[in-house]
Amino acid sequence: MLLHDLDVPKIYHDNSLLRDVLDYTEKDKFEVILMNPPYGGSEKAEVKNHFPDDLASSETADLFMSVIMYRLKENGRAAVILPDGFLFGTDNAKINIKKKLLSEFNLHTIVRMPGSVFSPYTSITTNILFFDRTKPTEETWFYRLDMPEGYKHFSKTKPMKPEHFAPVIEWWDNRREIAEDGSDKAKKYSREQLSEAFGYNFDLCGYPHAEEEILDPTDLIQRYQEECASLNAEIDRVLSDIAAILGGGK
Repeated sequence: MLLHDLDVPKIYHDNSLLRDVLDYTEKDKFEVILMNPPYGGSEKAEVKNHFPDDLASSETADLFMSVIMYRLKENGRAAVILPDGFLFGTDNAKINIKKKLLSEFNLHTIVRMPGSVFSPYTSITTNILFFDRTKPTEETWFYRLDMPEGYKHFSKTKPMKPEHFAPVIEWWDNRREIAEDGSDKAKKYSREQLSEAFGYNFDLCGYPHAEEEILDPTDLIQRYQEECASLNAEIDRVLSDIAAILGGGK
């Protein structure tokens, strides 16, 4: 914020997940939301009580996505970075979040990012979801940003630079479907295709012919920990559902 001349930014030190999303009023909403929420982690079971049952999840990325949707003003716009797991996840919470996203918001663009963008902090592959609260989604464009020439992966010494995003900016104002080597690099899909044909699996225009990636041991350990945290979150959700069913039968 200081780099963008916001000398006195209005920052609240709080946990956004500890407030019931249904309690948000118009004064709690924003015209623009830019967020790279934490992902790969899990929240305590009681945090889910602040969300409607159909959106309740243990995964932080899912919970923050719901918060964003509840706090975006009419005609507001958002750009959110989420991991691949959100795109292809088909558990109940993720499907319901994506249903709400398509039916109440205009999800107009998803940019598939190359791996290691956030290296060395995480090696999880991410995506940028662009949407606004102007109308229900009619169609969504997917664009795959490939690794720049001369790069096998990004690192602390060879990070992603603004110019590496130039192909997206060039394509953005002149959108067209692109196919390379027999796979889709850019393509638009209707809301009906995303919901009915693909069952809310948004894993489209992905990276073809994936090669085995040899990671630095530190990155490998971190990826293992993040994947374990995500799996543990799903296990917690299932156990919570089982406990609720058993408790209801008493």
